[in-house]
Amino acid sequence: MKLFPGLLFCSLVLGVSGQWYSFVSEAAQGAWDMWRAYSDMREANYKNSDKYFHARGNYDAAQRGPGGAWAAKVISDAREKSQRITDLFKFGDSGHGVEDSKADQAANEWGRSGKDPNHFRPAGLPDKY
Repeated sequence: MKLFPGLLFCSLVLGVSGQWYSFVSEAAQGAWDMWRAYSDMREANYKNSDKYFHARGNYDAAQRGPGGAWAAKVISDAREKSQRITDLFKFGDSGHGVEDSKADQAANEWGRSGKDPNHFRPAGLPDKY
C-alpha cells in the first residue's frame, strides 16, 4: 500500500522537476536569442529596422518553448519600460515616444505569437540578418 503512493509521489516530483529544468533552459536560450537580435540590430545600424529585430528576437525566443516565450516577454516589457524612464531623465523624448513603444510591443507580440518576423523586414536590409 505504501509503495504505490511512494511511486506516485516520485513520478510527480521527477515529472515536475524535469519540466522546471526545461523551462529554465528554454528561458536562458530565449534570453540569448533576444541578445543576439539586439546585437544584430546594433551591428546592422539600418534605418527603420528596429521592428524587424524586435519581432525576430521574440520569434526566435518563443520557438524555444514556454520558457523562451516568457523570457522574451519579460525582456521586451522591461526594455520598453526602461525607455519611458530614461525619457524622463532626458527631459523629453528620446525619439521613442509612446507611439513608437506601442509599435515595438506590437512587433514583439507578432514575433512571440509565431508569425513571420520578415513582415517587418525593411527593403535593403542585408541578407546576413
